[in-house]
Amino acid sequence: MEKKRVVVGMSGGVDSSVAAYLLKEQGYDVVGVTMQIWQDEDPEQVQENGGCCGLTAVDDARRVANALGIPYYVMNFKKPFEENVIDYFVREYLEGRTPNPCIACNRYVKWESLLERSLAIGAEYIATGHYAKVVRLENGRYALEQSATLEKDQTYALYNLNQEQLARTLMPVGDYTKEEVRQMAEKISVRIANKPDSQEICFVPDKDYAGFIERHTGAPSKEGDFVDLEGRVLGRHKGIAHYTVGQRKGLGLSLGRPCFVVEIRPQTGEVVVGTDQDVYAIGCIADRLNFMPFEQLEGTLRVQGKVRYNQKASDCTVRMIGEDRLECIFDTPQRAVTPGQALVLYDKNLVVGGGTILASIKKE
Repeated sequence: MEKKRVVVGMSGGVDSSVAAYLLKEQGYDVVGVTMQIWQDEDPEQVQENGGCCGLTAVDDARRVANALGIPYYVMNFKKPFEENVIDYFVREYLEGRTPNPCIACNRYVKWESLLERSLAIGAEYIATGHYAKVVRLENGRYALEQSATLEKDQTYALYNLNQEQLARTLMPVGDYTKEEVRQMAEKISVRIANKPDSQEICFVPDKDYAGFIERHTGAPSKEGDFVDLEGRVLGRHKGIAHYTVGQRKGLGLSLGRPCFVVEIRPQTGEVVVGTDQDVYAIGCIADRLNFMPFEQLEGTLRVQGKVRYNQKASDCTVRMIGEDRLECIFDTPQRAVTPGQALVLYDKNLVVGGGTILASIKKE
């Protein structure tokens, strides 16, 4: 029987290396690929920040592929990455939202673009080292389940994968703990096993998002007013790209009390600040929706929702309020419900779907 070919996206890190190892052990015809998406980097910076798809990743991934005895290629994805991730990142910040570029990268580069090229070279599947599980439901549709280790679970960043992508995706490390994965990595390479996990946004290793946006657009940030909830001017800010909802540090305001960013108004250039309590919301409206167990949500649904990656899912009620618009009301108020971030919905450990937060809903 002919072995099924699978293309594994290899970053040179622990998880993707072990994914390739496990699939080879399971009898697949494994091909390793590193997606070269960002080419103008300082290798020392990327190594320090654990860049997932940078130039330094190529050396480590090639070393792992050689150790596993699998073919290995570097594919250039700079154009789709720039269009779907960098341009989106810049646009969202300039419109007063806080984007999640990793979610966009997963959907449009690591899946859409990689899957298209993989199918073209005769592969039936693509695979990654994400901590998640792909499951087929009784109705024939595909969905994601949370991984064996909830602390490492990455389903939040994968909620918008579509049915075709899920049907052709393998995520072998989702059944293991991080410790078990590192132990398996030692069989391949001690150097890989001890490699730190990727952190922060790969194309902004210095974490200066506003500086990156200024360099990318060629335009300096526009200063504006800090205002309170009543509209009183409290001071001047450096430009809306420097701020996000819930932020306390780096505001440069001396009001004699702690203050937090409550809202960003791109139309007026104002950044609204208030108390910590003002940052809480009872829910949100989301658009750009994607569902997994069903095509479209009908009626109301009781689920659990997350509005950021490292948060525990909270009970909520959701309903459609437009063709591509959903209202989510939480049982308990949530802190820093931020436009541009993802609302991801769960039914216990199954991903129901999610969307992009359009606006928070405050108490009446």
